[in-house]
Formats: sequence, structure tokens, C-alpha cells
Amino acid sequence: LRCVLTTGAGIDHIDLAECARRGVAVANSGEVFSTDVADYAVGLLLDVLRRVSAAERYVRRGSWPVQGDYPLGSKLGGKRVGIIGLGNIGSRIAKRLEAFGCIIHYNSRKPKDSVSYKYFPNVHELAAESDVLVVACALNKATRHIVNKDVLEALGKDGVVVNIGRGANIDEAELVIALREGKIAGAGLDVFEHEPKVPAELFSMENVVLSRHVAVLTEESRSDLRAHTIGNLEAFFSGQPLLTPVHADSLAQ
Repeated sequence: LRCVLTTGAGIDHIDLAECARRGVAVANSGEVFSTDVADYAVGLLLDVLRRVSAAERYVRRGSWPVQGDYPLGSKLGGKRVGIIGLGNIGSRIAKRLEAFGCIIHYNSRKPKDSVSYKYFPNVHELAAESDVLVVACALNKATRHIVNKDVLEALGKDGVVVNIGRGANIDEAELVIALREGKIAGAGLDVFEHEPKVPAELFSMENVVLSRHVAVLTEESRSDLRAHTIGNLEAFFSGQPLLTPVHADSLAQ
């Protein structure tokens, strides 16, 4: 084997160290999906806060004329948003939420000199200073269950979690408990720990928005991915540098 191409941005399913040892080149989708995922993250957050899907179901059930107006949601502007992982996707989410008037904080391996957002080296402290947590980091040993029981409790009863990273970035069992017991206010989830299985308790929670790991997918992104993958293949077979090479230290980022 000489080359591994993955059509996703995530590389947690590839043994990069072994590939490096064997001299096997690795490439991923790079930034092809970043814009679409950032848009989707904002959509999930708006849906949870403004109760769009829940209110839509209320109307479809015919409950509006019988039970009256649906309970009000919460505004997005002014929210303190903590982003876990300020990479290609996280940075785009931050810029979009800035336009809504949100205050951006972040956590990553190290501070980013290119941004003025407040940096938190500890996710627990980030959660304590945030109204919303957006999970946008890669999945590796350091970030598995990075959002755990203590982080959820620090976020608090008015807090919202959005996950467009990987399901295992959140301790899913503790998330279900926190939602059930009102320890947090809601969640927007595009990814789950044991896909395609979704905890059944979430189905009946009106403060949770669920989707099927689809944040990356639009008609345009599929076309862009096709062109990008072909470009990586052409580069490899012509002896040129890969368009989006992945190295063994990438999982640590």
C-alpha cells in the first residue's frame, strides 16, 4: 500500500503512526466541507434556541389553535459561545456567530495568535464562562469525552451544547442524564457515539435537535469532494505533493 485517501476530514479511523512507519501517504478532504459544517452548526444552534423544529411539530399536530402559543425560545445575539477546536471549521463558526453579536471564547491545544477571542486552556473553565458549547474538534485520545459530566454541570441549566465534531467527543450517557434532569437547557446533535444508534431517550426531548451526521453534505460539497479526491489521486500518481496531506502528528492537534 502506498497511499490512503479518506473522503472525510476526520482521521481518527486511520493509523497514522503505522502509515508513517511504512511510508504510506495519507490525505483527507481538507477544507472542502468546512463552510457547510459551519453553516449547519449555526443552524442547529438557532433551532435549539428558538425552538424552530419543536414549534413546527406543535403546529403540524394542530396544537396551536387548541393549546395556544408555543413557549418562547431564547435569542442568539449576546450569547457567550465557547468553541472547542478553533480549526478550519471552528474558526468559520466563530465568524458566523460574531455576526449575530455573540461573544466568542475557545479551547484548543494552544492559543491562536491570529484571533482576539479569549482562550481557555481548560474545557471545564470554558464551559463555566459560556452559555453555549460548540464541539468542533477532532477525535483523539485527548478529546474523547472532552465534554463530560463535570463540563456539562459547569455549563449549567441554561446552557446549550452543539456537536458537529464526533459523537465520542461527548460522554453521551452523561449528556442524556444532563438533559433529562434539566442540568442543561438543550442540545443540537449531528453526531453520536454509536452511529447510527441514537439514545432512545433523546427522541422525546423537545429541547434536542437531531440529525444524521449530515452537516458536511450538500449537493455542492459532494461535487467539490469529487473534484478534490480526483486532484489528490492525480497528484499522487504523477509524483506531485498531495493537495491535503495528513501527517502522523495531526491526531494530536
